[in-house]
Amino acid sequence: MAPASSRRRSRPSTASTPKPITVVPGSIPRMMRSQGTFPGTVPGLLLAACSSCGCTMAARRPLLMVFRWGVFLLACVFLYVKLAGPKGIVATDGARLLAMLAANRAVLLVVVALMLLNWLVESGKWRVLMAEVEPVGPWRAFVATIAGTSVGFVSLNRTGEFIGRVFFLAPENRIAGGFATALGSIAQFVVTLAAGGVGLFVLTTAGIPLPWPAGWTSWILATLTALVTAIALVLYLYPGLFRQLLLLVPFIQRFGHASAVLARFPRSRSLGVLVLSLVRYVLFTFQFVLLLRTFGAGVGAWEAAAGVPLVYLIATLIPSVMLTELGVRGSVEVAVLEPMGGEASIVLLATTCLWMINVAFPACIGSVILVSARIRTRNGTA
Repeated sequence: MAPASSRRRSRPSTASTPKPITVVPGSIPRMMRSQGTFPGTVPGLLLAACSSCGCTMAARRPLLMVFRWGVFLLACVFLYVKLAGPKGIVATDGARLLAMLAANRAVLLVVVALMLLNWLVESGKWRVLMAEVEPVGPWRAFVATIAGTSVGFVSLNRTGEFIGRVFFLAPENRIAGGFATALGSIAQFVVTLAAGGVGLFVLTTAGIPLPWPAGWTSWILATLTALVTAIALVLYLYPGLFRQLLLLVPFIQRFGHASAVLARFPRSRSLGVLVLSLVRYVLFTFQFVLLLRTFGAGVGAWEAAAGVPLVYLIATLIPSVMLTELGVRGSVEVAVLEPMGGEASIVLLATTCLWMINVAFPACIGSVILVSARIRTRNGTA
């Protein structure tokens, strides 16, 4: 009779194989990686290459530093080109802009205060969105929001803002945080569409000249805007439906567990985020109208109040990157406001001033935060 040891059957190894790195759509057009790097960016591509070669987490930590310093350097180069370069703001309109600001210091202080209030509201909105993901304190939410501006500064239509924010979440919560942040992006998009549609309706009804042929063109555009607004609003108010539509994409189906955060959002919280998005929209719209009126652009108060939302609607729908954003926005604003009597040079001056206060300054601070902050990883901090 064979000994007992010879009758033992070898059991298959129960050691689990390494799981693939998880990816998930973040703010709809952008993607994020749960370890803090993202496809579509240089670090994301590097991480994909490292993963295919079997690199460990220790090898991925330097990629996080590459991403952070890359954003910082890109922001610095872009700011230099736009501000101090041969064709930058200082060389072209610097003296005139400084003279305008010196003559209207009180208005400048108001606009800066509104910028701070604007980002406080946005950080509060993000904190509400993260309530279903992990607790985030007011200060950490504000720091994460400002850090996100630096990534948005160097991404298409500033869609990368959520990337800088989710760095401040625990690694295991970044995927769900990306889904929740996407919901906030839809809320802001709904407000932009609705306000732009109202502005288009008011201007068309009043017979104000617009940068396209008069007649049915404006009404067709208004109808399409209303239709898209309604669809976006339904998806926002019913995040479970939004989740089900996302899960129809085969690539996203494996992230069903993380996307469940969308189904947990109560209606009251969704409405609160929508209200905060509206408050934020009113703030930066008022900023621009105030600058147009203060600088003497030649646009009436109510024409500006209706025209600026239309400007934001068109600018949102036009793809732009960091090197073209200011030019695209300025061109749209001149095209919409000049037929109303706006002086092109003054409109561009107000656009430049608002861009420096609302975009360039926060992005500069955010890039410093992104480089210096201690970002949590699965093996500690980096």
